Amino acid sequence: MEDCKTDTIVEPGKENSDEVSKFRPISLLNSGRKMLEKLLINRINHHVFTHDIMNKNLYGFTPQRSTTDAAMAVKGFVEEGLAAGEIIFLISLDVKGAFDAAWWPSILNGLKAYNCSKNLYNISKSYFSQRSAVLTSNNASIQRTGSCCGPGYWNILYNSLLNIQFTKSTKVVAFADDLILAVRNETIRAAENISNIEMSKITAWSRNSKINFNEDKSKVMIISRKKRKENKEIHIYLNNKPLQQVSTMKYLGIVIDSKFKFSEHKLRSRKK
Repeated sequence: MEDCKTDTIVEPGKENSDEVSKFRPISLLNSGRKMLEKLLINRINHHVFTHDIMNKNLYGFTPQRSTTDAAMAVKGFVEEGLAAGEIIFLISLDVKGAFDAAWWPSILNGLKAYNCSKNLYNISKSYFSQRSAVLTSNNASIQRTGSCCGPGYWNILYNSLLNIQFTKSTKVVAFADDLILAVRNETIRAAENISNIEMSKITAWSRNSKINFNEDKSKVMIISRKKRKENKEIHIYLNNKPLQQVSTMKYLGIVIDSKFKFSEHKLRSRKK
């Protein structure tokens, strides 16, 4: 049964591009599905938050937490490293498709792992069955099996990523599908080595969870306030492809620079 209408919009800034990727598919659940999912997620959230199951570094779609809290968590980790004279790598990971790409078996495995009631599990399993999405354009329609999920179920899936055993010098912060991996160490080469070890864990998780990260949109940046003689060219890999190294990075609307002074953010804000 058709339960998801899909349309496309053009990604801002790419209106004149000839690339097919400039079109963003937008999937909307029908009203009945939205109401059912809302009821289910309210019950599921009551269970996971009452039992303190969700990772503390998960900030999106959680009670009394915001983008500001996520940004401050990253800020605190970076400033601790700078105060200790360390160098920090910030790695921003972009998810292909996000909510539309959520693999239902992983969500159901999460519900089972978190000991949600059998009723919630079975209703969720039924909710995911026999779903389809329809894209209509120029009087033509394409129907495909599978459709989007809401943010509550996405959190159940993404929580398992945050529960990976990372090193003590690493912090991973998630808000919706925005993911920041931050690594601190005394030298660039040590931070590079740790970062690639952590990235291999994330790659393994993404493979098992059927979630694809976009290598072209994922970035890495070095933050340091000391002059260093080390070579600052680094190689961080995602799916065996090197990530682009940048001097500024935008995270949750904030432009972060390599000195962590927010000078570029202030400059861009004044121009608006």
